[in-house]
Amino acid sequence: MPLRRTPRRVRWGLAHGAPRSFDLGEDTTRVIEEALARPGQDDPARAAHEQLGAELLLEGAQGARQRGLGDVELQGGAAHGPFFGDGDEVTQLVEAHPAIVPRARQGSTARGPAPAIPNRYWPARRRRVHAAPMGWTLRAFERLDPREIEAMRRAGRAAAETLARVGERLRAGITTADIDAWVREDTAARGGTPSQLGYQGFPAAVCTSRNAVVCHGIPSPRERLGDGDIVNVDVTTCLDGYHGDTSATFFIGEVSADARRIVDVARRCRDAGVEAVRPGARLGDVAAAVQELAEAEGCSVVREFGGHGIGRSMHQAPHVSYVGRRGSGRRLVPGMAITIEPMVNLGGPEVVFLDDGWTVVTADGSLSAQFEHTVLVTEAGHEVLTRLAP
Repeated sequence: MPLRRTPRRVRWGLAHGAPRSFDLGEDTTRVIEEALARPGQDDPARAAHEQLGAELLLEGAQGARQRGLGDVELQGGAAHGPFFGDGDEVTQLVEAHPAIVPRARQGSTARGPAPAIPNRYWPARRRRVHAAPMGWTLRAFERLDPREIEAMRRAGRAAAETLARVGERLRAGITTADIDAWVREDTAARGGTPSQLGYQGFPAAVCTSRNAVVCHGIPSPRERLGDGDIVNVDVTTCLDGYHGDTSATFFIGEVSADARRIVDVARRCRDAGVEAVRPGARLGDVAAAVQELAEAEGCSVVREFGGHGIGRSMHQAPHVSYVGRRGSGRRLVPGMAITIEPMVNLGGPEVVFLDDGWTVVTADGSLSAQFEHTVLVTEAGHEVLTRLAP
């Protein structure tokens, strides 16, 4: 699942009055991220955060308080109420998600009306967050040990098998709610739970992003796949406390030449990003590999969203952009696990949110496609944890 990027501008929820935002600046952001990459044995708050799950957070000290899922009433007719209630809701909902892209009017795209749900929910259980200097909570990335790496392999394999099984069942006439049901069923059969269900209030077990939807499409019994569609299915499985994250874009029936082109480019962009992962490489090397390929093919890469670290938390540091220059950004080290998941558009890179607060579409209505792997940095290079053996 893509991580909503808050690269420089961070919203600060005040105790009184409307939320405000301020610009951290590139230098400050860089210093923070580099500091997080260094071990910090003297800071007990930092150590506690790393032990909890190691997600980079920049949330104002007076930010939004966590609320229980049960305290929230669905808006607009509770169209997606049935997606709650499985008991699988996860509780890592403490990431700041300001509005960083324009919003479209609800139902303003050709995909049909946007689902009517609130912008945010909060978990039923509260996690204690220790105080950090200057009111910020900062978590560094995880470096997985051999036992944890084996757990990540199992989670990655489970997610990949679920995605493959669901992909085999896609056809014209099914609804995206059918996909959600299949993901829940197959994930449970493998002993896992859907990591996305309840994450930041997301009301489903899987993201289903069709045609011009870039990411975070919400499954709906009203959305039916038709001949000629393309649809991305984004599966994240939590198994024994570790997460595997993978996605693919599928053809539904006979599709256009443009659809085949954008899906092919997106797949190759993911693979180019994976091949750039090795110890000592920088995140900018990964970004440049993706961006150079996409733009050489006349396509564009979405800038507002990217990949993320993954391990005991579904989303954690570092943020993985797919637009950048070689030799820049954090160095990759053995034991890091990240997702490579560029979102590639046939037209321009600009995107907008729909009013449901989740669904992101291309601003120009062009097709968008995405493929994703969870990748481990190893001493020898990398290991793809969500690639099924032939």
